[in-house]
Amino acid sequence: MESSISFSEFDFTNKRRVKRVESFLNSIGLDFPSSIEYFVIAKDGDKLIACGGLDGRVLKGIAVAPQRRGEGLILSVMTHLINIAYSKGVKDLFIFSTPNNIELFENCGFKLIENCDNKIILMENSDKLKLYKERLALHRKDGNTIGSIVMNANPFTLGHQYLAQEAAKRSDWLHLFVVKEDLSEFRFKDRIKLIRQGVSHIENITVHEGSDYIISSATFPTYFIKDKGEVNELHAKLDLSVFRNHLAPALGISHRFVGTEPYCVVTNNYNKNMKKILENPDGKSNPIEVVEIKRVEQDGKAISASRVRELLKRGDFKELEKIVPHTTLEFLKNMQGKQ
Repeated sequence: MESSISFSEFDFTNKRRVKRVESFLNSIGLDFPSSIEYFVIAKDGDKLIACGGLDGRVLKGIAVAPQRRGEGLILSVMTHLINIAYSKGVKDLFIFSTPNNIELFENCGFKLIENCDNKIILMENSDKLKLYKERLALHRKDGNTIGSIVMNANPFTLGHQYLAQEAAKRSDWLHLFVVKEDLSEFRFKDRIKLIRQGVSHIENITVHEGSDYIISSATFPTYFIKDKGEVNELHAKLDLSVFRNHLAPALGISHRFVGTEPYCVVTNNYNKNMKKILENPDGKSNPIEVVEIKRVEQDGKAISASRVRELLKRGDFKELEKIVPHTTLEFLKNMQGKQ
């Protein structure tokens, strides 16, 4: 008997079909990941029975109707999604899911990177992590204290510069990772340029382009996490576990430096998680000491990138001059001039 199951593909502009996917996911207890760009659905006649989506390099919203599980629909949906990704020039893909799906996604060619608290997993379909660690290892330095910083710098301020300088003073060598995702007001290529200019006087530092393995809260999927109160903590734990178990060993990192966080509750909680996770490893790697450095202040307030963006909107370069290096100031003036 001929199968009545059909598969179709569409993008986020097809609002009517997107709404149908949202209703389907909600009906089986999943939230709708709104950032999906391309969709695949499976229907039996007119009834939607499975779906999946592609958001950049991340596969999201993959689900099958409970009564149709075990029929191989996930593999078919994944095959369609991978073909879409390949047609867009995207070959290295990631999946965040729950641990009960490990074997399922392994059958689709994905490999486990991290299983965090047996609540969330990260998997990939390539050797990209292995190759990234090999590239990092080329920059490994000897020393008792090998420091690290992960920095977004949106944009680079005197506060960022102070953190790098203080961390470098306390380290034999310092590795600075720049968050690579272009989800900030300032583009990655501009942020890393300003960082490199701002730390060029520091002799014992290597500035690294970030990677997909420094997981941003902006791309961390939450649609399958039942307890929304856990979202920020699970994001922090997964990101820090990948750093501890994969990136840090490649460079022999022994310390991670962070600025104190007087304003943002989410970042402050992230820093608390950092101490718990990095300083108390689960046996896979050595402990990494977390060192908090008091944020530098100007006029009694901690210098922040958000303050820079606020002053830039007002065109207040007199105040900006007090809280950014001259290289950042010149960049901001040029940017303002072009606008």
